[in-house]
Amino acid sequence: MVAQVDKKYKTYGIKKLTRRYISYSLFEGRPHTTKGQWFNTVVFAFLRTLSSIPGSPSIKKPIFITGLGRSGTTILGVILSMHEDIGFLNEPKAIWRLIDPRHDINGDYVQSGGQFHLTKSDVSINARKTAYKLFGRYLKITNAKRLVDKYPELIFRVDYLLKMFPDAKIIFITRNGADATHSIDLWSKRLGIKKKNTTEDWWGRNDVKWHYLREQIINIDPYYEDIRSITTDNLDHTNRAALEWVITMREGIKQKSAHPDSIYQIKYEDLSSSKSSELIRLLDWCGLSHDEDLLNYAEDTLFSNKAKPYPSLLEPIKKIFNETMETLGYQTPG
Repeated sequence: MVAQVDKKYKTYGIKKLTRRYISYSLFEGRPHTTKGQWFNTVVFAFLRTLSSIPGSPSIKKPIFITGLGRSGTTILGVILSMHEDIGFLNEPKAIWRLIDPRHDINGDYVQSGGQFHLTKSDVSINARKTAYKLFGRYLKITNAKRLVDKYPELIFRVDYLLKMFPDAKIIFITRNGADATHSIDLWSKRLGIKKKNTTEDWWGRNDVKWHYLREQIINIDPYYEDIRSITTDNLDHTNRAALEWVITMREGIKQKSAHPDSIYQIKYEDLSSSKSSELIRLLDWCGLSHDEDLLNYAEDTLFSNKAKPYPSLLEPIKKIFNETMETLGYQTPG
């Protein structure tokens, strides 16, 4: 499905389609597990041209969708893209790579130096100027008033985001850990690519994302001291996914507590079962009108998924997995 555009999406008019295809073609880039990576040369040349033009466009209340991938982040972004005022970018890692290459923790464009955590002290004058030029001109080119940027890992960079965009609205979406873990495991098996000396899957090029996760968080945070000895390169996808879910959820809970006015927490299960009411509350919080196309499209596309079996986890990982599930209000096996 190109640009996350399905048959229903196409029925909502040429303006929305054009905006979505421009976003996909010229601004988002092609990550390591997708086809057409040769086109990145064009994307980066275009973005560098935009960033070289003098001036500093304004951006009002940008919206960032964060959390863990495979937890409803994409479908929420696509639904919001139906709003007449919104320009939606689905993981525009090419833009963030130009803002600061340390954002690239998957090895899509940079093979080393990625960082999960970036703080307000990491916001340089040049990075801020580049961000405003690229995102501001994106809005102008697509004739949109508000930016929605879905990039799940930005939950680890909340202070960075708020330093760069003080009026940013950050959505933190959660999903039952069993479902999220199953989906990540399936994603890697379905879309992972093995070449001669390279593996490209959920964990980045040659496990680079997994290495960053282990070295920058698991090996440093005292909470994970009891599991460090088992977080080897041979740890299977299921246990890795469970750990990433735990780490991401704990980070989101922490950031929500630290920035209650800037972060909106929503459960994927609530969004899919109470579509209109949940979306209306979210739109109100974002300062957006109740767009009928958006609400109608959500009714057509959102649905509740059948609960997945509880994952088979190593005991030390299972312990913190269950603790996090309970903290978020999800049930664990008795």
